[in-house]
Amino acid sequence: MTTPPPGSETALVWLRRDLRLSDHAALSAALDDFSRVHLVFMFDRDILDPLPGQEQALPPDGPSATPAGPAQEGVAPASAQPAGGHGDLRHDRRVEFIWRSIAEIDARLRELGGALHVVHGRPRQAIPALAARLEVAAVYANHDYEPAAIARDEAVRAALAADGREFRTFKDQAVFERDEVLTGQGKPFSVFTPYRNAWMKRLSDIDLAERPVALAARLAPAAHAPSLPALESLGFAGTNLLALGIEPGEAGARRALSDFADRIGRYREARDFPAVRGPSYLSVHLRFGTLSIRAAARLALQTMRADPGAAEGASTWLNELIWRDFYFQILHHHPHVVDRAFRPEYDAIRWVDGVAGDALFDAWREARTGYPIVDAAIAQIRRSGYMHNRLRMIVASFLVKDLGVDWRRGERWFADQLNDYDLAANNGGWQWAASTGCDAQPYFRIFNPVTQSQKFDPQGKFIRRYLPQLANLSDKAIHAPWLAPAAELERAGVRLGVDYPLPIVDHAAAREATLGRFAAARAA
Repeated sequence: MTTPPPGSETALVWLRRDLRLSDHAALSAALDDFSRVHLVFMFDRDILDPLPGQEQALPPDGPSATPAGPAQEGVAPASAQPAGGHGDLRHDRRVEFIWRSIAEIDARLRELGGALHVVHGRPRQAIPALAARLEVAAVYANHDYEPAAIARDEAVRAALAADGREFRTFKDQAVFERDEVLTGQGKPFSVFTPYRNAWMKRLSDIDLAERPVALAARLAPAAHAPSLPALESLGFAGTNLLALGIEPGEAGARRALSDFADRIGRYREARDFPAVRGPSYLSVHLRFGTLSIRAAARLALQTMRADPGAAEGASTWLNELIWRDFYFQILHHHPHVVDRAFRPEYDAIRWVDGVAGDALFDAWREARTGYPIVDAAIAQIRRSGYMHNRLRMIVASFLVKDLGVDWRRGERWFADQLNDYDLAANNGGWQWAASTGCDAQPYFRIFNPVTQSQKFDPQGKFIRRYLPQLANLSDKAIHAPWLAPAAELERAGVRLGVDYPLPIVDHAAAREATLGRFAAARAA
């Protein structure tokens, strides 16, 4: 326990990527150090104002429309109308997820005699101002690893210090962060497998212990906290979030974790098939901290120890959580990856740009490539804000290595679309697929979208769900309709170039162009 600064018995806990009231490092520490604790959430205008809004097509029959997966994989017909209808208000599922999650927090705090302070503004000014108004001695928060967030926190720290207040931050969204897992030479890892081995060697039960939170006795009274602002007052309308079956908040996270606990043993063999209910579907909860990373890792380790039959699936999932820590530490040690290649030689790649690049990128993001597995995956993300992880690899590889478009364009488009968008993981995944990153797939390994489709959606169930115009094609033809006999296309009611586009690129020719593009950059 640290010693609180003199002059006040009150602290302010600033919630950011940790929207829960249990197993919370900063909140636990503040309750240890101070006799009264306020909580605040900022709707950060520096983040919200640039958001472009998202498509909000609804699933045809609500959550039950997706028997092979959770409702966030629901698909809408092309004619589905956006939810809302509020004039110029934008739709963003992430904003609604946050809003509903903090509404749950506020309701719980009010039951205990407190409330959540909710501010719509710019943190560099608003957090110090609220701290002064509440006369707190210190502001507590959990670490954020993104460069813009680090700069924001340093500005807040300086402003608080000028007022004689402290800013104390804690590790919460990673099991191991920054310099906690290093090579034998004291350097950061750039290859995952040795990082994972060192991560596992260092891990102890203490690292995953729950951070206790006992609010009732020390929660500051609600006198200074206004009621939660309406979503519309923030500039956003309601979305199709709930219709997609995504349940925000800590309660939703607990239910999602419990559901996955029943399936974790099958995770290794089921996770790669997008028409199967194989993934955890916990990424949005980990992203916004409605679920603690420690609770997620505890489930994996407890399963590995207690259930030999499920241990392989649990171990595979734990690896995914370790990848998350790995990308956090890559971003911390190599912040240049935000807009440049991890491997500098690949900044010299000559991507297809200009009018030609724009046309290819537009076809990709509008699901008009003529490759069904790619177009179905894009339809999924546009309509739900979710994309299956195997499909993320396929569509990223296709954009970069079939179309020759700069990986940064795809990465930034995903940033606008994904419910679970996280800079470190999104950047790491795109650079992996583009072969420009740390521990990336070799540049000469180029996914064939047809064989990937045949392997991971063999019966075309996922494609049929998202591209209903191809639903009557055979299991063989649906992966590459342009190779189907004319008679089959006619029977299926598919007119290539009318009902569904012809391929915009020949994969074999594109592969050769990509090999040449990378070879030229390596020789430069």
